Amino acid sequence: MLKQIIVLTIATALVGCAATNSADKPQPIDVATLGASLNQQRADIEQLINTNQQSQNQSIAALSQQIDTLAVAVAAAQHPAEEKIVEVPVECKASPIGDKFVLGAVEHVFIDEIKASFETRIDTGAESSSLDAHNIILFERDGKQWVRFDVFTQGSDKTPQTFESKVERFVRIKQDSDEKSDRRPVIHAHLQIGKYKAETDLNLVDRSHLEYQLLLGRKFMQDIAVVDVAQTFIHSKK
Repeated sequence: MLKQIIVLTIATALVGCAATNSADKPQPIDVATLGASLNQQRADIEQLINTNQQSQNQSIAALSQQIDTLAVAVAAAQHPAEEKIVEVPVECKASPIGDKFVLGAVEHVFIDEIKASFETRIDTGAESSSLDAHNIILFERDGKQWVRFDVFTQGSDKTPQTFESKVERFVRIKQDSDEKSDRRPVIHAHLQIGKYKAETDLNLVDRSHLEYQLLLGRKFMQDIAVVDVAQTFIHSKK
């Protein structure tokens, strides 16, 4: 009986082992299915690697930007910005003569109406200006008072030139207290002294007894010029 039980137990065990081995044995797979499975696994692995790499690259870029920002801050701390020095122009004192030009006691003066230059006395003691003229003759033209006169433009030893001009007005000039005043015609003239140009009135009178043919007085210099009596011919001759 015991032998039968032992035999029955062994047989059962053998049947169980056989059943177990049959259940655990893998089923055969065809080549196409295996290849597709491998390709899917490879694709999944590559996607995972790419995702990790992109995340890593973004982290590296952010870290690099932080390092650059820190480097700029360190450089700025080591080399502080230099202070800019702004030069403030020195304000010059206003000239006491303003925009006036300086004349010497004697200057070369060109009269446009006469087309000649004269050595001229600049006289602050005289009020008006006068030109040496000879053979002064008054006449009318178109109902206006005109004057004809001669001027020695090339020197007293040369023949004088004759000019005509409209009379602006007449003035009375008294040279000495014991003399009577003489009535002189006044013409308007355009003058040039060096690079400066100006207009003034000239009274016509015989100045042959005086050193200079032309004299400029205070009215001419008013508001445009000052005189340095220590100098002569400051301005060039035209």
